[in-house]
Amino acid sequence: MIPSLCYFDLTAGLLSCSKFRTLEEILTIEIKPGWKRGTKITFPEKGNEEPGVIPADVIFVIEEKPHATYKRDGNDLVINQEITLLEALTGRTLDLTTLDGRSLVIPLTEIVKPGAEIVVPNEGMPISKEAGRKGNLRIKLDVKYPSRLTTEQKSELRRVLASVS
Repeated sequence: MIPSLCYFDLTAGLLSCSKFRTLEEILTIEIKPGWKRGTKITFPEKGNEEPGVIPADVIFVIEEKPHATYKRDGNDLVINQEITLLEALTGRTLDLTTLDGRSLVIPLTEIVKPGAEIVVPNEGMPISKEAGRKGNLRIKLDVKYPSRLTTEQKSELRRVLASVS
């Protein structure tokens, strides 16, 4: 609001007189990759104006929108992937799409133990204060066991795995 005696209202086609008139200003925020929840952007003295009073600051606080696949942990991205017991023992290839649309192919060539986590360096969130650096992508593997096995399957597993220590 700014002090005014009279102004012409173009939309109504009327001359209006009052103590104040409304003035709008568009404030633009350039969101930087990697900004974390709670980051504050301040526009000094861009709040409401009144005679004899210094305008207040306008402050915006960044909130993060949850992603369907990835979770943020600091600068790291975390994804949960389920694999079968067979895949945990014999291998598998994980095909992931990054937040920026790239495809990552992660081969699982070693035996995966329950609760295992694979770390892919430099595939996490951009670190806003360090240009070109990113956190890690952490893939948490959840091995799904069969709910039951037949007697025949158990016997075959004993035969195949008997020599494994």
